[in-house]
Amino acid sequence: MFSAIKTVILAISLIVIATSLMACAYKKGDEHRGEKAMAAKAIEEVLEEHTNELMTIPGVVGTAQGLCNDKPCIKVYVIKKTPELKRKIPDTLEGYKVMIEETGEFRVLPQK
Repeated sequence: MFSAIKTVILAISLIVIATSLMACAYKKGDEHRGEKAMAAKAIEEVLEEHTNELMTIPGVVGTAQGLCNDKPCIKVYVIKKTPELKRKIPDTLEGYKVMIEETGEFRVLPQK
């Protein structure tokens, strides 16, 4: 009787351990897939493809490549950050985070 109970407990323990290991492996695989999806295009290429589209939005005065939390991101410079602009500018572009920065208008300085 005791050996049957021990066998059942051992079987259940093995099932729990196997399930846990599979869950960890699946989660780790997802992280790698996300990194590969993000790296599908270089940020310079993504920025080049989307800058003209972003610049057509009234209030946008520039775009650039930057770092957000130590990761490459796309920065969109605006005259004034408004709720309307937040709705028009996407949060991400092809896997890269987009940050909106209020800069005011850019002006050319006179040459001396």
